[in-house]
Amino acid sequence: MNISENITFPEASQEDRSLAIREALRNAIIDRRLAPGTKLSESEVGALFSVSRTVARAALQMLGFEGLVRIERNRGAFVSNPSPDEARQIFASRRLIEPGIIAAAVERITAADIKQFRRQLEEEQRHINERGPSARRAEIKASGDFHLMLASVAGNVILQKFMDELVGRSSLVIALYGRSGISSCGHSEHLAILDALEKGDGAQASRLMLHHIDHIEADLDLQLKQGFALKDALALT
Repeated sequence: MNISENITFPEASQEDRSLAIREALRNAIIDRRLAPGTKLSESEVGALFSVSRTVARAALQMLGFEGLVRIERNRGAFVSNPSPDEARQIFASRRLIEPGIIAAAVERITAADIKQFRRQLEEEQRHINERGPSARRAEIKASGDFHLMLASVAGNVILQKFMDELVGRSSLVIALYGRSGISSCGHSEHLAILDALEKGDGAQASRLMLHHIDHIEADLDLQLKQGFALKDALALT
C-alpha cells in the first residue's frame, strides 16, 4: 500500500505531522526498505511529505532519540548501522534490565493484565501466520510490544523508557539480521513466560526471559542487506 495514501495533514499540528513522518520512516527502517547508512536528507523528507524542513527535522530527531537514526553534525541524518558489538550490547542490556522488570511485574500483574497479554499474543500469532513484508514488520512490533507491556505492568516509568529504546533498537537489529525461523519459538517462549507470571513464579519467568533473549541473539546473522532509495522505500510518488 502506498504510504502517501495514509498520511494526510489537513489542520494537523506540526507535532502531529512530525509523528506521522517518524512512524512512516520507522516502518521503512524496521521493514528493511531503508538500508543501514542511508542518508535521510531533511529537504528530501520534507519534499516527499510536503512539509517544512523544521517538521522533517523533528521527525528525524525523534528517530535519533530511539537509536534508529544517527545524526552527525554538519553531515545530516543516516539510518543507524548497528555493528555486531552494538547488537551484543543491546541484548546484554536487556539481560540486565528485563529480569528486574519481571520481578516487579510478578508482584503487580492482575487477572485483567493476563487477559490483555493473551489477546496480544493471539495478535502476535496471527502475524506469524501471515506472509509478506508488512506482516513481518507487524510481527516484530507485536513481539516487542510484549516486552513493553511487561515494563508497563512493572510500574517503573524510568525502566519503561529504557525498554522503549532497547526494544526499538532490538527491532532494528532483528529486522536487519534475524533469520525467519525464530518467530514460532519466540512466540511459544512468550507464552511460557506469561504462564509463569500467572502462577506467580517470578524466578521461573526470569529464567525463561533470559533464555528467550539468548535465543533471539543466537538467531542473528550479522550481515547487511541491500535497501532502496528513500523515495522508493517509502513508496511515495
